[in-house]
Amino acid sequence: MNSNMPNDSGFDKTLSVLKEGYEFVMNRDKEMHTNIFETRILVEKTICLTGSELAELFYDNTRFSRTDAAPARVQKTLFGEGGVQGLDGDEHKNRKAMFMSLMDNKAMDEIEDLTQKYWHEYFEEIDWNDTVELYEAAKVVFLKVACDWVGVSLEDEDIETRASQIADLYESPAALGIQHWKGRKSRSEAEDWIERLIEGVRNGELEADKDRALYKFAMHKDLNDELLDAQVATVELLNLIRPINAISVWVAMIGLAIHEHPDAAEKLKDANQQQLEWFIQEVRRYYPFFPFAVARVKLDFEWQGYEFKEGTLTLLDLYGTNRHPDDWVDPDEFKPERFEGWQETPFNFIPQGGGSYDFGHRCAGEFITIVMMRTTLDFLVNHLEFKVPEQDFGFEFNDIPAVPNDKVKIKPTRIK
Repeated sequence: MNSNMPNDSGFDKTLSVLKEGYEFVMNRDKEMHTNIFETRILVEKTICLTGSELAELFYDNTRFSRTDAAPARVQKTLFGEGGVQGLDGDEHKNRKAMFMSLMDNKAMDEIEDLTQKYWHEYFEEIDWNDTVELYEAAKVVFLKVACDWVGVSLEDEDIETRASQIADLYESPAALGIQHWKGRKSRSEAEDWIERLIEGVRNGELEADKDRALYKFAMHKDLNDELLDAQVATVELLNLIRPINAISVWVAMIGLAIHEHPDAAEKLKDANQQQLEWFIQEVRRYYPFFPFAVARVKLDFEWQGYEFKEGTLTLLDLYGTNRHPDDWVDPDEFKPERFEGWQETPFNFIPQGGGSYDFGHRCAGEFITIVMMRTTLDFLVNHLEFKVPEQDFGFEFNDIPAVPNDKVKIKPTRIK
């Protein structure tokens, strides 16, 4: 190991990562008074980085590569194989452009309307004696939003089964044993479903809206002017549906924030979009979502006296960067108003990764996340009356994604 880089002593820290989860990197940063250190994970030398300065380094595509960075178990559950997250250079640019072409203002307006529509529908159809788990409800609502928007019909589908199948993709990557294998099975079933649709569009058996992602991805040409492999097009379409569905995790955290910070929530009655946005941005900063982004060092280089060797696995601590005292005042306090007049950079606020949207590895769906969270928050505070029964609001930092243990139960009383 490099003698000049702080070193997390001991042979292998895989079990510590599983035990400490989101706090693994932060704990060592505090212990060693550093934003950068070396350790071993899955017996491999790994560099861990935290904070906006190191985020900027991490997203320098001349120095770091995403190819072969994500562990195989994550590719086989969360991302799928051959997806945009693992590409670099012109190939990444071509594929990213396919995603970004969908992210215009018209699309955001449509997603806002769909989110509103399906939340209202969901609560209009429930038995008012029922207690609703907000996390599970969001999975169903958001699958409908995602499929409507990408052009996939749910007409003949058992929607709850599909919703939990898609959820398995982001609930299983860090899991061991049965849950991990459940995620792999769900990945396989979801890909079979979507690949049938891609093939249907290509051979003319399925009529698809030419403005929707299903058609655009099915017919997208790569750098060699050839259609994407059907399996890769499938993975990429799921790379839209899965993250939209995963916003359910944030909905659970919105419910938790409303409960834990009632004064801040009270200010949202009849609030404007900007005030709603401050609240959801603080939810995204304050609560954990995804713990790390991964890359590999592209070529040997030195940075501020630290040596980086080609091929070294590198983790950027997303959760720790969003709570870094160099970048945030009172990072451990929930203060939505901090976003008033706040100066954003591509690296100081990275709940879904950093860098630029068009060419970097920042999540293309971040715009969608903000629109759907804002619309959901508005629905919960301004369009739904509900009581909150006694329950366990705690969550585990080694549970990835972290969701409150009782999934945020509410007892709805009326829709306004």
